[in-house]
Amino acid sequence: MKGEFKMALSNTATPIYYGKFRDAVIRGEIPVCKEISMEMNRIDDLIANPGIYYDDQAINGFIDFCEQELTLTDGSDLHLLDSFKLWAEQVFGWYYFVERSVFEPSPDGHGGKYVTKTIKKRLINKQYLIVARGAAKSMYGSLIQNYYLNVDVSTTHQITTAPTMKQAEEMMSPMRTAITRAKGPLFQFLTEGSLQNTTGSKANRTKLASTKKGIENFLTGSLLEIRPMNINKLQGLRCKIATVDEWLSGDIREDVIGAIEQGASKLDDYLIVAMSSEGTVRNGSGDTIKMELMDILKGDYINPHVSIWYYRLDEVEEVGDPNTWMKANPNIGKTVTYETYQLDVERAEKNPAVRNDILAKRFGIPMEGYTYFFTYEETLPHRRRDFWGMPCALGADLSQGDDFCAFTFLFPLRDGSFGIKTRNYITDKTLHKLPGAMRLKYDEFMREGSLIVMEGTVLDMEQVYDDLDAHIIEREYDVRCFGFDPYNARAFVERWERENGPFGIEKVIQGAKTESVPLGELKKLAEERMLIFDEELMTFTMGNCITLEDTNGNRKLLKKRYDQKIDAVAAMMDGYVAYKLNKDAFE
Repeated sequence: MKGEFKMALSNTATPIYYGKFRDAVIRGEIPVCKEISMEMNRIDDLIANPGIYYDDQAINGFIDFCEQELTLTDGSDLHLLDSFKLWAEQVFGWYYFVERSVFEPSPDGHGGKYVTKTIKKRLINKQYLIVARGAAKSMYGSLIQNYYLNVDVSTTHQITTAPTMKQAEEMMSPMRTAITRAKGPLFQFLTEGSLQNTTGSKANRTKLASTKKGIENFLTGSLLEIRPMNINKLQGLRCKIATVDEWLSGDIREDVIGAIEQGASKLDDYLIVAMSSEGTVRNGSGDTIKMELMDILKGDYINPHVSIWYYRLDEVEEVGDPNTWMKANPNIGKTVTYETYQLDVERAEKNPAVRNDILAKRFGIPMEGYTYFFTYEETLPHRRRDFWGMPCALGADLSQGDDFCAFTFLFPLRDGSFGIKTRNYITDKTLHKLPGAMRLKYDEFMREGSLIVMEGTVLDMEQVYDDLDAHIIEREYDVRCFGFDPYNARAFVERWERENGPFGIEKVIQGAKTESVPLGELKKLAEERMLIFDEELMTFTMGNCITLEDTNGNRKLLKKRYDQKIDAVAAMMDGYVAYKLNKDAFE
């Protein structure tokens, strides 16, 4: 920054833009969530570390390039947001030194020798930004790409990727604008001449242009290209700079960031900037990455090469308080208005169908429990309670594949509520196919006894029957009726009838006409907190439920995604139908 003092390299200095940010937080001018507070603690540790250096000239060089050379898409001057300076300072401002053995040729050209040299290296290799929609994070990514494409001559291959090509193109758009407008002296030099001039003087040829390959800098030999967010299209690349947009927002089941890093890590000073708003898809690679980031933030895992800016509200109750919204979007009031946020809050209150998306995208709240059918509060477990020896209805939703083979017990209680217990079965093959975050969740179900894992590729229903029967006998459950979805159920039901008699066995046909009434009644019971369950598996499956309405307003139970299991809820509905048809058995 012109006119300011020159600090250059220092292992004691407080970063300029982080220092301003920290002072504002301490004064109470900027509210922050606990995740940002933890990142601030990590930065304070970097400041105190004598082996890590801060370079103010490096970050100010980036800022000067952006503001002198680039424009906004409408042609107006670009002034970097404070948040951009804060994030970029982490990338450009921090360095450390390593000693390497380097071969140095003799001055006469004959032979040479290995000498030990001290090499300056950029500290940050990966930066994660989880920030609300409307924070202009794609523009930030574009500025990073632009700088490395045109200033850092060591960069040869850069990529940007997003769930859709349209989203990825958003990263390119500001660059194409900069090329067209050529505001600053560097861009004027790079864009003068003709692209078609391939045989004449290189001085008369355009040095920077948008081509079929992407955006090319012919002077440095650098290429920035769009790649689909597909692991097969990203593995094996050796790109020095990569930006990944909306890695949490799409239905991405593979670790695309890890795939990029495999190739990039073979290069010195590679950089991956991964930006996203919070998503509504749970238990995939995004959640696994977030778990790792939280371990770093908490200090359970020390990794100074990762920068993490994770913006979100701390509590869902804060949605109603505009004073807290900056926790989720540091650029609110600049890149998006408070009015826009207020309108979205009102939409979320009136329309449950958009609530998930708004709470995730605008406020950074992971939507694992907030669902279309059961609300978050309705999915919260109750205090621990056993129903040993009590009469009950049993519901079954049978599967031999990757779904749960689910059995749910309903215990009618005196106040009109129902005690709920569930027992579910999968194969060890299904368990081993799970991504990391989901595997941890399944481990929890196994510990609480609601999920049983059996050997094999396909469930042996005889073994399932034997285990369930033993469980019923052990707990002395008095099963007085049995409701079942007929799909895959024939052999199981025939054995149940042989061993328990034909009474109280009810076939529950799936479909909107038959499901709508019991679903509505279960919903009312859930609203009144009269479904008494204490197992996390019930919380999980209730949180995955959505319903589809037909033209007559009848509702059918569905899951949003294949891996979002709802089988224990379906079994609960089957058991509830059987109970209603056999109420006299409980009198």
